[in-house]
Amino acid sequence: MKAIDESIDRQDSISHVRGVVLVLMAGVIWSSIGVGVRSIEQANVWQILFYRSLAMSLFLFILISLRSRYRPVQRIRQAGFPGVIGGAVLVVAFAGGIHAIQTTTVANAMFLFAAAPFIAAVLGLIVLGERVRRATWIAMVFAFLGVFLMVMQGVSTGRLEGNIAALLSAVGFAMFTIVLRWKKLQDMLPAIFIAGLLAMVVSSSISIVQGYGLSIPARDVLISLALGVFQVGLGLAAYTTGSRVVPAAELALLAMTEVLLAPLWVWLYFGETASSYTLMGGGVLLIAIAGNALSGLRHKTLPVL
Repeated sequence: MKAIDESIDRQDSISHVRGVVLVLMAGVIWSSIGVGVRSIEQANVWQILFYRSLAMSLFLFILISLRSRYRPVQRIRQAGFPGVIGGAVLVVAFAGGIHAIQTTTVANAMFLFAAAPFIAAVLGLIVLGERVRRATWIAMVFAFLGVFLMVMQGVSTGRLEGNIAALLSAVGFAMFTIVLRWKKLQDMLPAIFIAGLLAMVVSSSISIVQGYGLSIPARDVLISLALGVFQVGLGLAAYTTGSRVVPAAELALLAMTEVLLAPLWVWLYFGETASSYTLMGGGVLLIAIAGNALSGLRHKTLPVL
């Protein structure tokens, strides 16, 4: 019996290590968004969103087909009305994220995106009646201090629009998290697939109504499609697989990879630097995230993904 228990422990340890590697890979892949959006020459937020969502939806449909043993429609229908709601709020998150990177520094946008877990904690308390740990309340105070510093810096430099877009994106991701918890959806990929379809409808409609259409340079199309397949789709595949064996508190720490690397890539590729207020506010926010995650490591609850 002891030998069997040791074998099981070794297998669990190996699975956990693989999960950590996959989640780290997801963070690295997601961190490419800044370079991708910065590399686009002419396309605006809605045009980028259309082509990125097109590629993402096709990729996710194939992935869902494989996971559901070639019954993708059945798996997508299981998401039901909550999946549609989750998809709708993700459209806000996707559009806000792209617009933020186009109108403020990548560092500022990424740090503000990182506030999503704390927004989700507040919404979870209000909507679902979920208890918020004392350590999380303390962390939220520091987190919103960091957000305040960055938003105030955005006001002084004329980048308030980008900061607001980043916060709207964070709110969208937080609301998506609440929808998952609300109906205890076991798989988030169908909801994200629905988000891709909704994003295509919304972005194409706005593009047509506003008169700029969907005709953009081939280079911009290819970059947007690549973002959909690799930056979003492949990152999600790695994250959803790894997160099944990694506790939620560890996920919060590992997800910081994206926030830290995205500004680094744009600095290396484009020489874009962050202001002292962005670094100070972002540093406070990341300390809050890390402190909250470390305080929750003793809770081994797995995320609903």
